[in-house]
Amino acid sequence: MNRREFIKTSGAAISISMAGLSGLVNGGVQLSNEKLDIRLGDKRPNLLLLMTDQQRGDCLGCAGNPVIKTPNMDTIAADGVLFSSAYVSVPSCTPARAGLLTGLSPWHHGMLGYGRVGQNYTFKLPQMLREAGYYTFGIGKMHWYPQKTLHGFHGTLVDESGRVETPDFISDYRRWFAETAPGQDPDALGIGWNSYQAGVYPLDERLHPTYWTGTTACHFLEHYNKPEPFMLKVSFARPHSPYDPPQRYMDLYQVEQMPSPQVGDWAAKYAPLSHPSRDDIWHGDRGVQAAKVSRRGYYGSISFIDEQIGRIIRTLKKKGLYDNTLILFVSDHGDMLGDHHLWRKTYAYEGSAHVPFILKWPRNFQAAIDRGSVLANPVELRDILPTFLDAAGVTVPPALDGKSLLTLLRNKTAEWRDYIDLEHAYVYAGSPNWTGLTDGVWKYIYDARDGSEQLFNLHHDPYERIDLSTQSAYAAALALWRERMADHLSERGPAFVQNNQLAIRTSQILYSPYYSHPYPS
Repeated sequence: MNRREFIKTSGAAISISMAGLSGLVNGGVQLSNEKLDIRLGDKRPNLLLLMTDQQRGDCLGCAGNPVIKTPNMDTIAADGVLFSSAYVSVPSCTPARAGLLTGLSPWHHGMLGYGRVGQNYTFKLPQMLREAGYYTFGIGKMHWYPQKTLHGFHGTLVDESGRVETPDFISDYRRWFAETAPGQDPDALGIGWNSYQAGVYPLDERLHPTYWTGTTACHFLEHYNKPEPFMLKVSFARPHSPYDPPQRYMDLYQVEQMPSPQVGDWAAKYAPLSHPSRDDIWHGDRGVQAAKVSRRGYYGSISFIDEQIGRIIRTLKKKGLYDNTLILFVSDHGDMLGDHHLWRKTYAYEGSAHVPFILKWPRNFQAAIDRGSVLANPVELRDILPTFLDAAGVTVPPALDGKSLLTLLRNKTAEWRDYIDLEHAYVYAGSPNWTGLTDGVWKYIYDARDGSEQLFNLHHDPYERIDLSTQSAYAAALALWRERMADHLSERGPAFVQNNQLAIRTSQILYSPYYSHPYPS
């Protein structure tokens, strides 16, 4: 496959998606009457959301990881700000994406664990920006249902990792693959979506979904010529397993380089294998060497994505778009990679819930912080929608739970939330039914199955190896965070809080009452 063939195939799909879209709706949002300093005259910034799937917050060079090679992600941070206390409230794919889509907390968008993203939302990021006059387009993994739901996008070109949830669904990536490499198997590696194993991608790397996503995004930017600004979402399906980088990216790392998994003084109960005969375990001690092999493939997958992000940034600069583009880089959740004998996601722990979060602002925006700064304010995926609305000159609805990050760029001492909420209903058999709170320094976790608690000091113990909840010296801190949790959950009623005390919940509540009913505006 050469470049001309690729452009012919993917370009045709983009052209079809763009064709016939005359006019834009201007009804559901209110443009601010004030002229924002983020504009170039009357030209509002382009908005670029770069997203990975299942990337840990500590897997960035700019976050202090001495092993991983992420020069392009690091360059975005050097030209913007890294948020060091960034989390996802419900750390699995679909509820995380619901929070990003709606700007709401889990209770208000309705997803308290892994399920299908709803459709009847009052607030939807692509729809609101479309109504504000933006051309909105999505590339890569959306993970919505039905799978070609647009939620206001003018068009999408999707990669769903082989997932088929709608009858006769074929993703744009799989359709392109079948046309470009007839007779070849996109799953030739044979490693599943939730396996802990790693392997080298066995086909031409230009057939890899990571390369397809990067190339499709570059093609969109190279050929974008509409008068209105764009909001482009580029969502990579990796480093979510399978950990399958091309050989040259596997070769960037040696197994011996990889950090060993961190194991807490409380984690012995997770050492037995959840499924001894399977590789999609959710807990189990596979040994340090096996964890390092997994991490080598995982790191290689991230570096391969980083290369594609570099291509996207160069295309922006070549087109003269970079200076007037706000770029936000984030992941939907992390990956435990064997820490505390846990694998995959859905946990309150740092490997699962802490995510990379970088914001690069346009050149003429008058920020009160220096480029290359690090801010420790607790931020979450719900903050992306209000940030984009603010940048677009749209009045941010007060009903949103998220906050515009531009507030902190204008004034780093501006009023901000003190902590962020975390939770997840059951997903794996026997897995916890938990809620949590963190301010980036302390983290409190409550397991509603039995009322057990954990308390960690992340400054002194960033890998959560020492549970302080049973130590008398921290009784006051534990009581404070328990009280905060009861206050946070109080709006949910007696299933969560009874007589100002956290309730026991032995069955899961997967959806809140707002899931099937739009949250009031």
